[in-house]
Amino acid sequence: MALNKLSIDKLNLAGKRVFMRVDFNVPLKEGKITNNQRIVAALESIKYALEKGAKSVVLCSHLGRPDGSKILKFTMAPVAEELKTLLKREVTFLPDCVGPDVEKA
Repeated sequence: MALNKLSIDKLNLAGKRVFMRVDFNVPLKEGKITNNQRIVAALESIKYALEKGAKSVVLCSHLGRPDGSKILKFTMAPVAEELKTLLKREVTFLPDCVGPDVEKA
């Protein structure tokens, strides 16, 4: 069975909300990122979507293996801050993936 993958450059992203699964499972030490290479690797796709007029880019990732529980040391907040620095633009961080705050965003 052949799987035909549609790449981002074949899509009309203007005015759309883009959902992107990224691998931001970066190493942390005392809440600080020690190697941002996985974040840097995703920048080209994120910037492309924004440059093509995406209304927003929703990024989905994880840190560590929280096993379905909220564990503070696995917060994505440091990743959001690093992404903000690398993109040189505002990044909205939501601490959860469901609920009223997510719906408002």
